[in-house]
Amino acid sequence: MTALLRVRDLTKHFPARDGMGVTRAVDGVSLVLEKGETLGIVGESGCGKSTLARLILRLIEPSGGAIEFDGADLLAQGARAMRKMRRHMQIVFQDPYASLDPRMTVEKIVAEPLDIHRAGTPAERRRAVAELLELVGLDAGAAKRFPHEFSGGQRQRIGIARAIALRPKLIVLDEPVSALDVSIQSQILNLLQDLKTRLDLSYLFISHDLAVVEHVADRVAVMYLGEIVETGPAAAVLTAPLHPYTQALVSAIPGAGPELGKERIVLAGDPPSPGDVPAGCRFHPRCPKAFERCRREAPRAHAPERGREVACHLHE
Repeated sequence: MTALLRVRDLTKHFPARDGMGVTRAVDGVSLVLEKGETLGIVGESGCGKSTLARLILRLIEPSGGAIEFDGADLLAQGARAMRKMRRHMQIVFQDPYASLDPRMTVEKIVAEPLDIHRAGTPAERRRAVAELLELVGLDAGAAKRFPHEFSGGQRQRIGIARAIALRPKLIVLDEPVSALDVSIQSQILNLLQDLKTRLDLSYLFISHDLAVVEHVADRVAVMYLGEIVETGPAAAVLTAPLHPYTQALVSAIPGAGPELGKERIVLAGDPPSPGDVPAGCRFHPRCPKAFERCRREAPRAHAPERGREVACHLHE
């Protein structure tokens, strides 16, 4: 396989509100997304997943690191070049109610990327909108209506239609089904899987729900407090997790505990603030397996087996 996206030591530090210190939202993340692959990024709320997504798309600028997209240095692109690059990388947001402009018709919303990049004539854009709506399971008559006339699942279909309008290579899916009813989630996930195959897409799938990620991801990267603590094939990570944090997440998947022969692992306390990162391993204050070295020394990622990496002293 060929890498579509390479991220190396990506960092984003925000100044603290009180002006003292920084908030380490993303802190040295490295990952690879292959062409045609779905990479799931999982972790608790506040771990930096959505910030990482926005950094990769340059919706916010990183404090450090490197991003290579389809062989190009993304951080070296000027405003004009970056605008051209954006047609190849799109995003579907979490909230289908907030991500669509209520003053615009569906036709204008879906056609907006085509208009910005001047793709075809006005007549061709109208035909393209009708085709896109049909592709995501909506009838052509939806084009003349406004977002408030649709359900949450239908709105997310509109957002997906907008994201695929320019036939991008990469789509970042930021919690795309978490705001939807469970009965609708599977429909949207099946749609995303179908579009991936038909349009030869690659997905970066952000979620806190491992059951959802298990359904769609080829590989998984587990994020904790701004860092990646474990990566590997989805089946391997979700059936035989190596990092104690991943083990706790997997044990919380409905039905996963009995299958693994383990009880639910309940972590003590809340994640520390990214503005006050613990010394040593960031997970050690909550880790049931922590020992003295964990409190003193931050673990480095290493590969205990082919295709997998984990940052934990227990597996060195």
